[in-house]
Amino acid sequence: MPITRRAALAAPAFLLAGPVLGAGAHAQAPTRWQMATPYPDGNFQTRNIREMAAEIEQSSGGRLALQVHSNASLLPMAQIKRGVQTGQVQLGEVLLTAYSNEDPFFDADAIPFLVRDFAESKRLAELQKPYIEARLQRQGLALLYTVAWPAAGFYTQVPLNSLDVLRGSRFRTFSPMTNRFAALVGANPVLVQQAELAQAFATGIATAMVTSAQTGVDTSAWDYAKVFTPATFSMTKNAVLVSRRALEALPADLREVFLAATRRAEERGWRYAEEAQKAAESRLAEKGLIIGTIPPDVMAALRQVSATMTEEWIAKAGEDGRKLIEALRAG
Repeated sequence: MPITRRAALAAPAFLLAGPVLGAGAHAQAPTRWQMATPYPDGNFQTRNIREMAAEIEQSSGGRLALQVHSNASLLPMAQIKRGVQTGQVQLGEVLLTAYSNEDPFFDADAIPFLVRDFAESKRLAELQKPYIEARLQRQGLALLYTVAWPAAGFYTQVPLNSLDVLRGSRFRTFSPMTNRFAALVGANPVLVQQAELAQAFATGIATAMVTSAQTGVDTSAWDYAKVFTPATFSMTKNAVLVSRRALEALPADLREVFLAATRRAEERGWRYAEEAQKAAESRLAEKGLIIGTIPPDVMAALRQVSATMTEEWIAKAGEDGRKLIEALRAG
């Protein structure tokens, strides 16, 4: 029987929306969310997100799909969090410490030598979580998960057998925390972007730095440094955020499919981070860098610097910050 114009206007929208998406289910237009990340597709963090997106689309039977915009192609890092808040995108991935100007709690994992390995980094992430969630909730955001970056180490021209190696050096920095560290060890901080590292070392603008083994691989550190010393200087984390309004608008069953996929992504992401660290360190050694170790007396001196910077961070973070550090130390 032909559908009259009046009948069409009166009919529920789902009856006119097109083919049914699943047997026995009401036809429903798929929900398509946009996600912004500043990292390229070759990065393990982005690879993890793309796997998560594929799982969500498959598990939801196509009812929910994520379009991932990688390599800052949609929004640069500085605008991603705001983009999720305003609904420009539904999800975003950010480096927490990049937003430390908003709240010192986003900078806790950048405190030098606060954690010693992936296990402690994960414990810090769990302890940070309720504090970060509370802050994000006030901004209309929800924290889905965090994943650490591989640990940072020192790049020098000679083995790091004394803090004198760093004292007086032109020390490449990239954040307030690394600037403060340089000042405390008597180095001269020099702000250098990652893309300019090789040139900075070649021209003597920088002579030492602390960053991850992965950054060393990405910038061919064997061309400008002789020694890489793994140090677990810091293990900063990425956070994946979602708009609370968008999340709460999902049907309950679809929301659970989505959240289950994010839980798997978190577990997988930490595994990928450990694998990336081992692979990067091996690559540096293959290319000729000496892989150094830190003598006990040097590590003791570095931990004194860490203690100073931790207390400075607590002074900024207040009582919540003190509770976090005490809980971490309680182990």
